[in-house]
Amino acid sequence: MTSSASPAECFVYITLPGQTEPVTAGRFILTQDRLGAAIGRFVYGRSYRERPDAVELDPVELRLAPRTYETTAMNGVFGALRDAGPDYWGRRVIERHAGRAQLGELDYLLHSPDDRAGALGFGLGPQPPGPRRNFNQTLDLEKLQTIADALVKEEEVAPDAVARQVEELLLIGTSLGGARPKTVVEDREGLWIAKFNRTDDKWNYARVEHSMLVLARQCGLTTSESKVVTIAGRDVLLVKRFDREKTEEGYLRARMVSGLTLLRAEDNHRSRSKWSYVLLAEELRRACAEPKRQANELFRRMCFNALISNIDDHPRNHAIIAKNTDWKLSPAYDLTPSTPVSLEQRDLALICGDQGRFANAANLLTQAERFLLTRPEAEAIIAEMEVRVRDSWYEVMRTAGISERDCDLLKGAFVYPGFRQTREQTNSSIG
Repeated sequence: MTSSASPAECFVYITLPGQTEPVTAGRFILTQDRLGAAIGRFVYGRSYRERPDAVELDPVELRLAPRTYETTAMNGVFGALRDAGPDYWGRRVIERHAGRAQLGELDYLLHSPDDRAGALGFGLGPQPPGPRRNFNQTLDLEKLQTIADALVKEEEVAPDAVARQVEELLLIGTSLGGARPKTVVEDREGLWIAKFNRTDDKWNYARVEHSMLVLARQCGLTTSESKVVTIAGRDVLLVKRFDREKTEEGYLRARMVSGLTLLRAEDNHRSRSKWSYVLLAEELRRACAEPKRQANELFRRMCFNALISNIDDHPRNHAIIAKNTDWKLSPAYDLTPSTPVSLEQRDLALICGDQGRFANAANLLTQAERFLLTRPEAEAIIAEMEVRVRDSWYEVMRTAGISERDCDLLKGAFVYPGFRQTREQTNSSIG
């Protein structure tokens, strides 16, 4: 919501496929009605629509057409624009940088860095500014970790020029999903999301998340490239940016839309009925160029999340990308196990079958056809992945440098007892 009743607006820029410089795509206007509710409007510029290489901002709400789009959802911010805005961590950093806690939605878009997720950008001028290419280097990680620790603890950063510069550089990478401290760093290979451990973590999140990406690849999933580096005795997870490709001229960008936007959903409990793998599979079938392949891949990710007790598989941890004109599932990211108390029943964040969010093999099979799989095909995928996770999780984690203590803490996450129980057995155990 805007901070006053007066209109607020900005221009929306996009870096087109195969290009490294942005162009102006259209204009976004955010106003309030008489009751104070936010209304967002977006219109493509005519000159943009007339370009032979023009592409849509997303395949759901903002198809390329000569009309004014309107929304009252998410404080008036369209899903594709929200996906390019800051996440929870990014909002904290922007608020700290701006010197105040209450910002309007348009403020967050304008304060977020040029190198946000996807191919969009925002500004007050009709012509986009030149892209900034002053990325943190991997050798800066120790300084960045120190600043991130201070921000997590709500401490004051040392008031010297270097600290202020580093805090500003932390703004890079504020729109890449999740609440954990992170930034973007660059090396010869390209751009990486650097995800920092917190001093109050129960286990080594950097190495655990890296190991889950390795395990997921062994289970046949397409995942983000990752590695762990140790800086001053602290582990940092580096995840390769899959929405960027380094070239001699600069970085090519892929458009990116979250699962939340595909589902036309919001980040609140009132929208939870739309949080569904089944509905997401149907949206993939409509939006993507290879519907069967994309729906099959989503089914595998759903099963993997159930098998590692990843209860943080919310819609913003799924996305589609378009490097050219065609959309497809992004590589998997943010795969994290958990250890809920219950051994009989664990729920995913998204509905995965006729029994709701129940992370159970029988439930996963109930809607297999919606993922364009026959029941025997789906059964085979689950059985093979179940064996792989059960037999390999410990070796994968130890190979990734995870301590025996952390393995012991997390062992209950993998193929938990209720995964193969029937609903009747589960209810009997709970009763």
